[in-house]
Amino acid sequence: MRKYTTKKNIVGQRPLVKSKAGNNELKKRLRQWQHSRSWARLICEAEKMWSLDSRDLKRLGAMELIQLQNEMPFNVRRRVNYWLVKYSGATRLEN
Repeated sequence: MRKYTTKKNIVGQRPLVKSKAGNNELKKRLRQWQHSRSWARLICEAEKMWSLDSRDLKRLGAMELIQLQNEMPFNVRRRVNYWLVKYSGATRLEN
């Protein structure tokens, strides 16, 4: 039977993050990553409306895309562009 490791039998193993400052930095980077990915997903959803047959839904998708671009913080646009490439989005944001 396989032996499972627990806190009791781990000896001399260093933690991944040494301090609270390092932990806060990791949390900050994760939040930025999730935030940028969320913006890119919203943009891709608005783009999907363009492929529908209804003229009104296409117009609604275009209006939503413009609104998203206007609301997006300027400092996350580079990261959002990265996610748009990954999601095969047609939109690219100016930096």
